[in-house]
Amino acid sequence: MYKKILMPVDVFEMDLSDKAIRHAVYLAGSEGEITLLNVLPNSNRSILRGFASDIKKFEDYMLRESSKKMDELQRLFDLPRKRMRNEVRFGNIRDEILAMSKSGDYDVIVIGSRQRGMSTHLLGSNAESILRYANIPTMVVR
Repeated sequence: MYKKILMPVDVFEMDLSDKAIRHAVYLAGSEGEITLLNVLPNSNRSILRGFASDIKKFEDYMLRESSKKMDELQRLFDLPRKRMRNEVRFGNIRDEILAMSKSGDYDVIVIGSRQRGMSTHLLGSNAESILRYANIPTMVVR
């Protein structure tokens, strides 16, 4: 199977990850490892310059909450903890996922997605954007 799997997750919308978790575990087989990645949006500091300390406190809070939820999410995986990693980043979802996939020597990206609807067809979803630009195999689980 695959040795290194990158699995972007939205810890605040866990229902997108349920089926994708089972697929990622299957693809990891008996030796592969899975890295869970949660990307949080960057705060626009230039607009809110006077509130920089509050923004930093908010980002720290979001980082702690995201890490806590990712630890909870790890319990859903039928893998030993030593084969699981967590990563939280700030930035554009697609750009951070693609950058991490290139820098971490990952073999595959497994990402959950909603059912295709009119809004995602016209606007494009994160999963579709990642699929379009990824340089490694990408599995989108609906």
